[in-house]
Amino acid sequence: MLLAHSAQTTWSFEPLQLVPIAVGALLYWKRARTLARKGTPVAEWRYFLFSLGIGLLVVALVSPIATLGEEASFAFHLLVGDLAPLCIVAGLTGPLLRPILSLRAVRALRFLTHPFVSLPLWALNLFVWHLPILWEAALRHQAVHALEHVSFFTAGALMWATVIEVLPGPEWFGTGAKMGYIVAVRIGTTILGNVFVWAGTPFYGLYEQAQRPWGLSAAADQGIAGGVMMIEGSLVTIGALAWLFLRLAEEGELRQELLERGLDPRSVRRAVRYGRANELSGAP
Repeated sequence: MLLAHSAQTTWSFEPLQLVPIAVGALLYWKRARTLARKGTPVAEWRYFLFSLGIGLLVVALVSPIATLGEEASFAFHLLVGDLAPLCIVAGLTGPLLRPILSLRAVRALRFLTHPFVSLPLWALNLFVWHLPILWEAALRHQAVHALEHVSFFTAGALMWATVIEVLPGPEWFGTGAKMGYIVAVRIGTTILGNVFVWAGTPFYGLYEQAQRPWGLSAAADQGIAGGVMMIEGSLVTIGALAWLFLRLAEEGELRQELLERGLDPRSVRRAVRYGRANELSGAP
C-alpha cells in the first residue's frame, strides 16, 4: 500500500477512507433528489463536477498511483487536496447544504471559510504535512495516512469554498480580492515545489530505500515531484484566474446597468455577486 515499501502496481481498499466518501456521495444524491421533487433541481453541471470529484478521490485512494514513486505520491496528494475538493465544492449549493448547516456545531464552524482563516489553515496544512517526520509517519501507519488525506482534503475544500462562495463571505471579498487570494495560494505551492526541485538531496529517508520505476534516483524522483506540484498549480491557477477575470468583467457591466436604474448600490453589489440580479425590482 505504501509508496516507500514497494513499486508494485496494485489496487488497494482502505475502508477508513472510502466509507466516508461513499456516505457523502449517498447523502448528496439523496438531498438532490429531494430538491428535485420540490421543484428546485440541482444543475446538471453541478452533478457532473461533484461526481468527478468523488471519482478523483476514489482513483487516488484505490488505484496504484501511490505505489509508483515520490512524484506519483505528490500527484496523489494534488488529487486529494486540490482537484477533488475543487470539483466537489463546485458541485455544492446552499440548498444542498441546508440540512447540514441547520446543525449548531456546523454553523459554529462557518468562520473556517473566512479568507483570513482558510488561507493560513491551507498553508499550514500544506507545509506541516511535508515535514519529514509527519510525511514518513503517514507512510508507515495507516491511521496517520488516513488523517493526512482527511487534512489535505479538508484544507483544500475550505480554500476552494472561500473562492467559490457556496455560502456568503465577507462583503469586501469580491471577485478582485478572490484573484489575489488564488495568487497567494499558488505562491505557497510554488515555494514548496521549488524547494523539492532544487534541494539536490532527498528529504525523506524512506524514499531512498524504496524501489522506484525507470531507474530514478531519490533526488531525481523528488525533483520531478516538485515539478508536478508546480505544473498542476500553474494550470489550475490559469483556469481559476481566467474564470474570475471573465466574471469580473461580466459583473461590472451588469452592476453598472442596474445602478443606472436607480437601484440601491449595496443591494446591487450583493445581487450581482451571487447571481441574483434578476431578483431585484426592475431587473430583467
